[in-house]
Amino acid sequence: MNKLQFKQDRPLDFIALGRLCIDLNANETQRPMEETKTFTKYVGGSPANIAIGVSRLGLNTGFIGKVSDDQMGRFITSYLTENNIDTDHVAIDRTGAVTGLAFTEIKSPTDCSILMYRDNVADLKLDVHNVSEGYIKQSKALLISGTALAQSPSREAVFLALEYARKHEVVVFFDIDYRPYTWASEEETSTYYNLAAEKCDVIIGTREEFDMMEKLLNLEASSDEVTANRWFSYNAKIVIIKHGGEGSIAYTKDGNSYRGGIFKTKVLKTFGAGDSYASAFIYGVMTGMSVKEAMRFGSASASIVISRHSCSDAMPTVAEIKEFMSSAEEILQETY
Repeated sequence: MNKLQFKQDRPLDFIALGRLCIDLNANETQRPMEETKTFTKYVGGSPANIAIGVSRLGLNTGFIGKVSDDQMGRFITSYLTENNIDTDHVAIDRTGAVTGLAFTEIKSPTDCSILMYRDNVADLKLDVHNVSEGYIKQSKALLISGTALAQSPSREAVFLALEYARKHEVVVFFDIDYRPYTWASEEETSTYYNLAAEKCDVIIGTREEFDMMEKLLNLEASSDEVTANRWFSYNAKIVIIKHGGEGSIAYTKDGNSYRGGIFKTKVLKTFGAGDSYASAFIYGVMTGMSVKEAMRFGSASASIVISRHSCSDAMPTVAEIKEFMSSAEEILQETY
């Protein structure tokens, strides 16, 4: 079957696995971080943001992860609970690991950067004992995120979760989420991303992230179509390749492709777009939208989030997205 088949008899719609951290977003914008004096604290991390996004949209959501045994860890868990996310499988690290921090710099709507503190972080201490087969088989879908593959024991936990998902016909979404500072080398990154992607039903990433995955393949020439067809030879049914401000393209295993545009908005920052896009796209395909409709829904959600200060706090509701789509101008690029 080319189409995604979600098991409707499951009590959970969606489980995300991986990074739970803190975003500290600059309050003083239009200036470099050296001149920034205050930051606002939010829950962050790509899988956390996506889980918050799909929960806000109404999906019954859970999380598999690990947090530090301190105030930051408790802040994260409390926030997930407040957003109706099941945290029964968010473990507490007892080794003294800390919460990862991401300081953001907002120089302009197009010039933003992130300074990461990722030494001895609790989320990468997730291990196979924290991954429950019984929990995963209760869900229709599982999201894995690339950063969780960067180190052991988190890496092994991801692969065990993938095995349980395949065994119990849980649809797997893979958000590539490449963060170079977490990895030892590009070769290591490419190796483990490819091994994980082989087991996934939907793969979402930027063109640059897919290029990273293809580094070891010695391809004479690649393109979006070549990339998609490679993954269709494994388990993938949908491959989405994002091209930043020029939109995205989705390929489906039945041979179709769909271009997605962007909605005009007043941009505050660039980060958060990918997570909000993914959450709304996932919601769309899980609730019966066509791939094209889900892409539009994702693009609208992304435009809303990049106009707001946070990522997690900014995740919109279904009503907000529909209202935005009814009035915002949509721009569709014919070529990239």
